[in-house]
Amino acid sequence: MLAQTTLAPLAVPRSRFERRSASAKTGLHLLMAAISSMFFLFLLSYILRSQVSDWEALSEPWQPLAQTGQLWINSALLLVASIAFELTRRNIGRSKQGNSREFLWLAGLSSFGFLVGQLVFWQYLTDRGYLASTNPANAFFFLLTGLHGLHLIGGMFAWMVATYRLSVVDKNSDSKSISLAKLSVELCATYWHFLLVIWILLFALLSSSPGTYAAIAKFCGLGE
Repeated sequence: MLAQTTLAPLAVPRSRFERRSASAKTGLHLLMAAISSMFFLFLLSYILRSQVSDWEALSEPWQPLAQTGQLWINSALLLVASIAFELTRRNIGRSKQGNSREFLWLAGLSSFGFLVGQLVFWQYLTDRGYLASTNPANAFFFLLTGLHGLHLIGGMFAWMVATYRLSVVDKNSDSKSISLAKLSVELCATYWHFLLVIWILLFALLSSSPGTYAAIAKFCGLGE
């Protein structure tokens, strides 16, 4: 009786671009994991430090974060940037790339507006004497928002690369140029969605009441 043998399907070798794309996405995911860990540790320190008696929360009724209008505007700008990147990603590959170029520029300008808005709020705090050296809560606010801003500035370099690659597509719409532009925009979209989530968590925590900090600390076993 002849033994039946089955041949395992040969793996189709991936192209150089596919390997490059997979490596870039893996690298981005590792970067986001590292950033998440860093912010988690800082937020844990924030909650722990908020239980010390010298803490003066910026969200108290007489403190600046009792009125968060400017930060809501900044949040809206970052949301617009995230949506614009997603729309850019969905438009690339359509006839004449749809409105991808306009959406990509909207993403960049909205992100820049967010950074300017954050600096305006920093200036608002310092003009009223809320310096990093005057209270631990102030120091944490500048630290956390500053770190988030630095990561967004880093992302702006990726936005410039995506903008350049999309401009190449406008001049030479071959498959390689389109694939590179798609990859850059997809990476930017993922990163901006991630930064938006981080900012929402930061905003929610920084503008919370001292009672919320105490409840979180107790839940985490850090409070009394």
